[in-house]
Amino acid sequence: MKGRHPPQKTRERNRPEAEPAGKRVTLPRALSKLGYCSRTQAERLIAESRVVIGDRVVTDPSTWVDLSTAIIKVDGRKIAAEARIYLMLNKPRGLVTTRHDPEGRPTVYDCLTDFDVPHLSPVGRLDKASEGLLLFTNDTEFAQALLDPITHVPKSYHVQIDRIADDSMLSAMTSGLRHDGELLRATSARKLREGDRNSWIEVELQEGRNRQIRRMLEALDIACLRLVRVAIGGLELGDLPRGSVRALNEAELKDLRRKIGASKKIRD
Repeated sequence: MKGRHPPQKTRERNRPEAEPAGKRVTLPRALSKLGYCSRTQAERLIAESRVVIGDRVVTDPSTWVDLSTAIIKVDGRKIAAEARIYLMLNKPRGLVTTRHDPEGRPTVYDCLTDFDVPHLSPVGRLDKASEGLLLFTNDTEFAQALLDPITHVPKSYHVQIDRIADDSMLSAMTSGLRHDGELLRATSARKLREGDRNSWIEVELQEGRNRQIRRMLEALDIACLRLVRVAIGGLELGDLPRGSVRALNEAELKDLRRKIGASKKIRD
């Protein structure tokens, strides 16, 4: 009959499948939740036919799995949820933030010899010449949330420069400076102390752009003599000796989770 609508089942045939409830997630997210690797790394493993669910090789990253029942293997090894670890390191100057350096330079992992955790990764980076607070975890969701610019978790740095800081310089850093066509801005900048020819300033960032403070200083023709990250959110470096590592306590974890708005999404 003309004018009749097709049956409801036909009309809904091409609708995208809704996300399943409960513990069902996509395979890359499952590997991430289990602390095995990031979702990007998981997609690569899946594409290389290295991931098995039950006895079936899976090559489609959109495959749904039930975390409560699925048996997942990578390279023939069963993947189980690892105990979550959260560490802070006072990174010394001269170490690169990578696990393996092709040039053979010392890395931050040289400070972690007491922690034999296969998938322990740094949360963000500090360049070779920078020092201070660097976090490590095998909780990929926590790391991603902490780095997400949407969460606006502040990071504080103490920076030694080759001149006496003045109000115009500090104001320029918070107003915004262009370097290589990119606008760079600090959330706050203030002078801490000064000597005869140099001074220390405190700079707070909410962005995570590569070498941001050094590039802002370059735009002002100012040399950076030392750069030390002293805090992430409310977590302070404190008196942790250089090159030393310690675990975060429950209060520190709770505070960081509150700051990233993830206390309900990320659990022990």
